[in-house]
Order: sequence, then structure tokens, then C-alpha cells
Amino acid sequence: MNLRLNLILLVISGAVIASCSSEKKQETDQNEELSFEDKLHKRLEYMLAYPVDSTAFPRSIDNGKMKKVSSGDWTSGFFPGSLLFAYQLTGDHQYLERAEQWIPFIEKEQFNTTTHDMGFKVYCSFGNLYKTEPNEHIKEVIIQSAKTLAGRFNPEIGCIRSWDFGRDMWQFPVIIDNMMNLELLFEATKLTGDSSFHIIALTHAETTLKNHFRADNSSFHVVDYNPETGQVIKKMTHQGLADSSSWARGQAWGLYGYTMAYRYTHKPEFLDQANKIASYIINNPQIPLDNVPYWDYNDPNIPNAPKDASAAAITASALLELCTFSNNEKQKAYAQSIIETLSSDEYLINVEDEIPFILAHSTGNKPANGEIDVPINYADYYYLESLIRSK
Repeated sequence: MNLRLNLILLVISGAVIASCSSEKKQETDQNEELSFEDKLHKRLEYMLAYPVDSTAFPRSIDNGKMKKVSSGDWTSGFFPGSLLFAYQLTGDHQYLERAEQWIPFIEKEQFNTTTHDMGFKVYCSFGNLYKTEPNEHIKEVIIQSAKTLAGRFNPEIGCIRSWDFGRDMWQFPVIIDNMMNLELLFEATKLTGDSSFHIIALTHAETTLKNHFRADNSSFHVVDYNPETGQVIKKMTHQGLADSSSWARGQAWGLYGYTMAYRYTHKPEFLDQANKIASYIINNPQIPLDNVPYWDYNDPNIPNAPKDASAAAITASALLELCTFSNNEKQKAYAQSIIETLSSDEYLINVEDEIPFILAHSTGNKPANGEIDVPINYADYYYLESLIRSK
């Protein structure tokens, strides 16, 4: 195990990020570099210093400008969730206090019936806060959010509708990303004892398992259903290169989603699928040596295609949970190699850049020419979660 990984594991072992020894400081002065701990600490401090604004959740840097969003954006929960993770990593209550200032702005989303992203918005914020400081109000928000999400479930299809836009392109779209929102439903059953939430999440996962995956265990991005008959109309992409290609973040969503679904259900077919997706990713010949995938595994411009650090961070976090179920050391080692890469100077944003993000080189929506090779808040969220899970 090399020095950098030792430094990373020092941070995630629960120690508060601290300055180096005087001997290390001499090396720092000579090399004009800071330690990993100092670099990460500085990045977290920029997140802490970002001004609280109900309409300006920091999402990314796009076209050289800060992209700020309201609570209605699917990414709004990631920034306060990252602050809560920073609190777990450092023990510094300033991060908890700042997260508690941001999270109330998301509360109204519990009644938003127009989106499937309730898990991303509410569970990544309120859900993590409930784990940290549980109270009845937070619990009520989580439960109401689950009720709202459950209202998008179609029993004929056996899935939750993903998008309301694009009705000229599809009738009832279900995206692989939607697996991530099931955690909110599973947790709602634990909080209430009402099994209907669990049944909806379970059914959605079973239907997605049946229809979203190819023979090689890669995933389609979008499956369109007939809402009256439940039959599959077509399988396609919206953010990937082509309908038949493997959009990198989609593969990571599937890996994380089925690992999480197994945690709640203990269904062996979910664990089996998670292991199959892991094998598809780990053994994919299009994965570069640093294990950070290109935005789409089938981009003909590889190796000159944009990478997606967010897909790598999601994969690392998922594998660190999956290996606890599968006892697969290769999965664990692969996850640790990703963490080491993302913690390097190539991916960790320079300490002089005063922006509230940690990682560079993520790709949001390349077909729409949006957020290409930039910092994005969900990359930071899953990177920090992977550090915590490495304990």
C-alpha cells in the first residue's frame, strides 16, 4: 500500500484532518505541495464557506460559470449531503450546522409530484440528517416524500415513472437512475411499518432487472413502457452515446441500485445482478488504467473522450458495500484503486480554486453539451461516501 493510500485511510479511519509533521512540512515547502489531508481539508473549507442561498445550491461549473440551482433540481440534495459527510469525516460541527441551514430549503420538495428524483433530493439530505440527528419532523418529511414518490408507481407496468417531459419521445419512461430513489421507499417502510413502500420498491427493482439489462449485463438508459398494457415499447438512451451503447454513469447507477436493493430485500437475484454489473465494469476493456471511465464505454473517440469522475465515485461507493455481501476482495481492491485515483492531483481540484467542489473531470450530459469535464456536486457526494465506507 503506497503513501497516498495510507494518507487516505488515515483520514477515513475517523481522525480529524490535521496538519503534517514538521518533517513533512519541510518536504511540502521544498516540493511546493500540500499533503492529501490538507488538500481535502481546503476543499471542504470552500464548501463550508459557500454562502447559504435557497435558490443557489451549487451544482457544477458549466462553461466556466457556477451553475446554481433551486431545490427543484434533481441535484439539490447532494451539496448538503456532502456537508453531512464532511461532518462524519472530520467531527467538525461547523459542517453539521451548515448542512442544517441548507436542508430546510428542500423541505417543500416532499410534495413535488412531478419528479421521480425524490430520493436524490430528499433522502441524500433529510435522510442523512435523520441518521445523524433523528427527530420526528425529519421523519415526517421522509415519509411524506415516500408517499409522493409512490404516487408515480404504475402497477400494470410494475415501475415508477421517471420523467414527465418528452411525451413526444416516450409514453412511460423508466431510467436506470431511478433505482437510486428506491432507498427512500425501503426506508419509509422501516420508519412506518407500512409494507406498501417496500413492495413498490421491490417490484420496480424486479421489473428493471427483467427489462433493462443486456446479455453482457450492461444497461440500457431508458426503457419505454405502454402504460395500459405494461409491455415494453422500446429501449433507448437519453444521455448516452447511442441506444445500444453503455453510458458510464448508468452502469454505476445500476451497480449501486442493486447492491442497495439487496441490502433491504436479501433477494439473491439482486446480489447476483450487482456482482454481474461489477464484473462488467471491472473487466471492461474500455476502462482506462486509472479506472475512471470515459463518459460512455462505446465512444469511438476513446482515449480522447471525456471521462466521468462521478461514475467512478458512484462505482467505488457501491463496490465498498457490495464486497461486504460478496466477500469479493477484487471488488474491494478495485474500489480502493478508484479512491486513490480520485484523491490524486489529477482529479482533486487545486487548493487555489475557491469553488465549493472537490473533484474535477465529471461529465453530466454530453449529448446535450452540458457539464462536460467539470466539477459536479454528485461526484463529490459519492466520493465522500466512499471515504466513509472505507472505514
